[in-house]
Amino acid sequence: MQERHDAPLAPLTTFRLGGPATRLITAVTDAEVVETVREADRTGTPLLIIGGGSNLVISDKGFDGTALRIATTGFDLQGTRLELAAGENWSDAVARTVDAGLAGVECLAGIPGSAGATPIQNVGAYGQDVSQTITEVVAYDRRTDETVTLTSTECAFSYRHSRFKEDPSRYVVLRVRFELEDAGGLSAPIRYAETARTLGVEQGDRVPAVRARETVLKLRSGKGMVLDPEDHDTWSAGSFFTNPILTAAEHEAFLARVTERLGADVMPPAFPAGDGLVKTSAAWLIDKAGFTKGYGSGPARISGKHTLALTNRGSASTEDLLALAREVRDGVHAAFGVTLVNEPVTVGVSL
Repeated sequence: MQERHDAPLAPLTTFRLGGPATRLITAVTDAEVVETVREADRTGTPLLIIGGGSNLVISDKGFDGTALRIATTGFDLQGTRLELAAGENWSDAVARTVDAGLAGVECLAGIPGSAGATPIQNVGAYGQDVSQTITEVVAYDRRTDETVTLTSTECAFSYRHSRFKEDPSRYVVLRVRFELEDAGGLSAPIRYAETARTLGVEQGDRVPAVRARETVLKLRSGKGMVLDPEDHDTWSAGSFFTNPILTAAEHEAFLARVTERLGADVMPPAFPAGDGLVKTSAAWLIDKAGFTKGYGSGPARISGKHTLALTNRGSASTEDLLALAREVRDGVHAAFGVTLVNEPVTVGVSL
């Protein structure tokens, strides 16, 4: 276990933003993670959990407390059952499952961050999300001071949400368990239209898992969603806003605003979200509200590759980023009456 004081946090985030932590602990075992959390709780010290740092927006003032960086390792594959330590690099883990000929997470390739973060917001992309394969999550319960194992059902997964996100101060994820599929080297059925189109197959078809992973990586790279230190379009948290989910009445009002602004022949993306709800595209909303690729003139701008990513061009501050995010959020609401919600977790600041 490593301890540092007045430690910079910006290098630990994909935005490369944020001030220092009063104290930074790097834990390499589950026991060290639990020990650090217990100490913080016992002394009443504010605690910030950091994994891969791909979903954090930290105040320019930093964090007055203990930042705990989870750097645990462990990739245990037994047949189709996989257990990952929370600190394992997620994208690397996906590659290893594909190399093993297994399906279930191949379309989640290239997503930055650590394995322990995946169940918290039910990470997903290109027709897959982790709730489809997670069987159990091992976590430290700060309320009961014990390590618990939660089944997939108990995790209460929904779109970019889970039990862990509902009560972020209660659980610290230690290990994540998955049940993958041995499909003879083939992928899971391709469910995302863009992926199927790029692969030249129909939705529902299977392709070699290696090919599915490579295709997703190319699609993500084209949108600046694969980390590259030399490419400022990747100095982001990926998708900054979640796709809005609207009630039937909200969707009807939204369509009326679209017709008024863009004409009756324009139909925004719409996907069934269950219980009569409709999901639409945040990227579409941002673009049609006038915030196109590369928008902005300061050190924080919309990515030149994808309207859903807000980026640090190299000299931005957290306040620069938040000013841009508020401008986009407010502009979309003014245009279409829909309020975008930020996906990254904010620390010491709010949108």
